Amino acid sequence: MKLKHLTPFALVALLAACGGSAETAATDSAAPAATVNTAIGQSNVVDNESEKNVVQVAVGSPDHTTLVAAVQAADLVNALSNAGPFTVFAPTNEAFAALPAGTVDGLLKPESKDALADILQYHVALGVFKPENIRDGQKQGMVNGGDVVFHVTDGQVMINDAKIIGTVPASNGRVCVIDKVLLPAK
Repeated sequence: MKLKHLTPFALVALLAACGGSAETAATDSAAPAATVNTAIGQSNVVDNESEKNVVQVAVGSPDHTTLVAAVQAADLVNALSNAGPFTVFAPTNEAFAALPAGTVDGLLKPESKDALADILQYHVALGVFKPENIRDGQKQGMVNGGDVVFHVTDGQVMINDAKIIGTVPASNGRVCVIDKVLLPAK
């Protein structure tokens, strides 16, 4: 019974705390609707001041247009735009071009979305990995559930048989550019 009597007071207190009153709430609801961004997901947040996230780093690279198209086709843009942290091992366009003829085109088809997502998730690790901190023989679980092995020879760091040829920090992790596409074990 006491709760029933508190409800009107709670509503007034809530409106007051939000800077409004019962009258302004009623008139505000009649106001014309403002333009609302209906796009969904973290990738649609506009922020021109912060450091770029891993997806934005790839989008800004002319050497990663195939990777960007694959991430879009696999519907992973929002997932990789989230807080992370992620380390994305990003194959170059040349790495994708080195795959057997027709492989990339086949993977970009809608019916191959799951296979494409599995391959792309094999390129993503949770956490931030800097090549200089990786040890020879180190194993790492990837987002798709598979494992990779790092090799370090004369300061050159490799993930499986792909060379890490550069790194770019991002707001939600790190992008490590690699020279081959990693393929998960079947």
